[in-house]
Formats: sequence, structure tokens, C-alpha cells
Amino acid sequence: MPKKALNPKQSLKIPQAILLTSKFLSNVSPKLMTKFAAKLFTSPIKHKIPKRELQMDAQSVQTKFKVPSIQKEINVYQYGKSDKKILLVHGWSGRGTQLFKIADALCKKGYETISFDAPAHGKSPGNATMMLDFIASILALEKKFGPFEAAIGHSLGGMSVANAISTGLQVKSAVLIGSGDIVQDILNDFVAKLKIDPIYSSKLCTYFESRLHDKMDDYSAYRAAQKIEIPVLVIHDTDDPEVSVKAGKNIYKNLKNGKLLITNGLGHRKILGDEAVITTTLEFIENNN
Repeated sequence: MPKKALNPKQSLKIPQAILLTSKFLSNVSPKLMTKFAAKLFTSPIKHKIPKRELQMDAQSVQTKFKVPSIQKEINVYQYGKSDKKILLVHGWSGRGTQLFKIADALCKKGYETISFDAPAHGKSPGNATMMLDFIASILALEKKFGPFEAAIGHSLGGMSVANAISTGLQVKSAVLIGSGDIVQDILNDFVAKLKIDPIYSSKLCTYFESRLHDKMDDYSAYRAAQKIEIPVLVIHDTDDPEVSVKAGKNIYKNLKNGKLLITNGLGHRKILGDEAVITTTLEFIENNN
């Protein structure tokens, strides 16, 4: 999609061919449609690295690291050099360099950042992945490169950071930017974008639960938030077309030690480069270290 077709208030569009296939399969076979939707839901799009991220890409020490618990390889970025390390986690179809402006600001403050291309993202191999792989990668990176002073996650990366903290990641503070929240809401939104019967969001949930042997809602960010004791800054934009601002507000509401920053007009991705957002993020981390 051409860059000029996007603005902070526009959501990414589903290609017409996929919409037509979805309509056909939903009329022919609900079972096939569910499997097709599950495949789409777990298949990120690998975008070419944009020019604005090339400096971080070039100046990072990059290594391949196999995550033992899932036996999947990820590409890791070590940016800057310091004993004080911050973990950065990108969102769905993102890259380890996507939070480059935040990384630059952290390096100037004397931190080193560790980020990664999640399985099937960026330079990491594979075609399919789920949030569980993000969480497993975070926990494995802590053992390999930690300890981390803080963790910053965007979108699905925010959900993954929250879940990782609730299951053992040791950090002094965390920042969740444009984070998703309730898994069923994410499935509902996905099915709506495919323009198929809303019943498929329930079918998808059942499909994944039967394979994971877990309740999908157990991975909702608000549930993780209830278990988190450390200070957490939640940042969300009112004009986010990908993840409703109600997600950020609900996560904040369930935190024991939370702070909420609501922005306007930045959407889902522009928010990562906003100077006020970056300043607030750095101040929050430094005040809680």
C-alpha cells in the first residue's frame, strides 16, 4: 500500500483477493474458512525496512538466537553499549528497529537497547507465529542478555511485555504503547476486517484454544496487568485505528501501579516517533530505576 494512502486515522486494509476468498469459503465450508482465517491471523507481513530505520540497523550488533522453548530463531539487535539495558518489543508485522527513535533517545541517556525480530518477522525465519512466541522470546532474551532495567512494547509487543512480566520477566518498570488488550476483541476486529459472519470470531477462539490447551482470554493484557506490581506507563492515542483507546484505558484500570498518557492525532505508529511520548517514556523509566 502506498505510504500516501495512510494517515494516523486509517486502518490497514485487507487485500481484495483475501476478502473474496474469505467470502467464498464462508459460503462453502465454515471449517475451511476457520482454518483459512487462523492461517491469516498467524501470518505476519514482512515489510521492507524503511530508510528511517537503516541507521539503527547498520549500527546494531546483530546475532541469530534460537529460543529454546519454541525452537525458533530470532534476529537480535544490540544497540549502544551500556550495563543498563532496555528491552524493546515491536508489534505484529513490525521489526526490531521499529522503535528506533525511542532507542536513539535511550542510548543518548546512557542505556543499551536489546530488540529483536520476532519469529516470522523481519530477518527472522518462518511464516507463522503467535503472541506465545513473542513471550517466549522475551523470557529467553532476559536469560541471554539481561537483566533489563525496563521493557517497552508496542501493540502486540505491549501485550507480550505485560504477559512476560506476569510470568516472570524481572524489570523495574515497563511502558506499553498502543497495546492490545482483550484477545476476543482482537479476534472480533480481525473477523470484521475480513467481512465475514461475526460467528467466526468465536470459531477462531475455539480453534486456537483446542490447539493451545489454554483459554485465549488468559493472555489478555488486562489479566496480566492484574498480576503486575511494578510501575507501568500506558500510552495510547484516541485516533488509533488498529487498537481502540479503550484497550489502553482498561489495561491502566487493572494495574496496581499504573500511569496513563492519552495522546491525540498520532494513530497507531506515528506515536512511536512523537517527541512528547519519547520524553515521557524516558522520564518514567529514569524515575523508576
